[in-house]
Amino acid sequence: MKSTVEPLEGNKVKVSVEVDEAEFEKDIDAAFRKLAREARIPGFRPGKAPRRVMEARVGKEVGRQQALQDGLPDYYVQAVKEHAVDVIAPPDFELTGGEADGPVSFDAVVEVRPVIIVPGYKSLEITIDSYLPTDEEIHQQIDRLRERFATNEVVERPAADGDTVLIDIVGIHEDEEIPGITTDDYSFTIGGTFPVPEVHEHLTGASAGDTLEFEAPFPNQTIDDDDPDNELKMISFSVTIKEVTAKVLPELDDSFADEASEFPTLVELREGLVASATRVKKARAANSVEERTFEALANLVEEEPPEPMVAQETQNHIQQWLMQLQAQGIDPGMFLQITGQSEADIVAENTEKAIRSVKCDLALRAIVDAEEIEVDDDDVAEEIDALALRTGEKASKIRKQFERDGRMEAVRSDLRIRKAFDWLCDNVLIFDADGNRIERASLEPDEDPDEVAEDEVNDDTVTDSASDDADAGTTDHIPARSDSE
Repeated sequence: MKSTVEPLEGNKVKVSVEVDEAEFEKDIDAAFRKLAREARIPGFRPGKAPRRVMEARVGKEVGRQQALQDGLPDYYVQAVKEHAVDVIAPPDFELTGGEADGPVSFDAVVEVRPVIIVPGYKSLEITIDSYLPTDEEIHQQIDRLRERFATNEVVERPAADGDTVLIDIVGIHEDEEIPGITTDDYSFTIGGTFPVPEVHEHLTGASAGDTLEFEAPFPNQTIDDDDPDNELKMISFSVTIKEVTAKVLPELDDSFADEASEFPTLVELREGLVASATRVKKARAANSVEERTFEALANLVEEEPPEPMVAQETQNHIQQWLMQLQAQGIDPGMFLQITGQSEADIVAENTEKAIRSVKCDLALRAIVDAEEIEVDDDDVAEEIDALALRTGEKASKIRKQFERDGRMEAVRSDLRIRKAFDWLCDNVLIFDADGNRIERASLEPDEDPDEVAEDEVNDDTVTDSASDDADAGTTDHIPARSDSE
């Protein structure tokens, strides 16, 4: 077999293949054996009829057509591998010789992955949230901690928003008490949850010993303005205030720190909160570096990504979305109904993600070439070992399978792309929202992560204040990858 590759316009190439007559005879033999397995020939078991018998029964031309149909794709694949053609779509075949007899020749026009230039990637800039907690965030954490250790004390004053009142409440409609409302010794927090908002209004400013009587409409009623006879149903309330208590926050001192945490002093508590919040925000900031770098790199690519790559990547994103729903036991149809989305919305959303992924894939391949990024045998072995750990298969079995299927180069290509992305994240210029430069090394975890124990302060006093911009579950920051796995 001889083959050549000729570049064409429109990001395509023409792969031309010539197969001599003697080589193609093997394909004709295979074609007749295939036909024999599908035919019933008297005197022969299925698949055992010799070629001369099949030729006499179905004709030589049928066997040749079967050989062309089965053989051309195999020759095409051989040529693509020989010339390392990076195809991204199915080819269009044209038989140029050998349809009836003699040597076989054909052309295959196929779209290939474009090679692009990415200007500005060495001076790429991104903006992330600062990993340093603000004084306000620390104050908010301490306030929440004080709220958890607050006590309620009886007060001799009118009730105010946030106070708790102990009440006897009676609700009457049409001379009958309403069971869901009438009760004694009910603790009621003003400004909290209660289906009749007027109760909050009347209790605000009331004192212990007061009895209030008022009317309020049933909740969740609607009135037809065009029907004059349609009136609101009213509840007659009688509320007796027995006691008013107010939330009292603990004094902000060393005693509070010692009681509320593992820190003996208020100064150490603040330092512990700062250290814990910094660790959390550092981790999120580090993740943001990858996401923002992904976005910024995609924005550098001016070329429109090839439609076949976008279509395949969109399908990959949707398949991943479906698998995530399945893992959570969520029916996709029910998800769409609950969220008010349509299938078209899901496709559009994932197409947008796919475009970014494909642009990054093209850009990272350009960086691989520009920076001469390579992988060695140790890198490949480490990748196969990691894959074996994830799948539970033996590394040796995976390697043999990859070698047998010709996928080892895809593994190397995938590793080069990931190395390029790591290189880019290490070299991107990072700034916070105020324009201050952030060194990537400063986002690395502390050398001694146990310096402040995780259980020294409650987790929500740390995580609530951290930036929510970085979503650890997103897949957008992962470049489009080869089919090595």
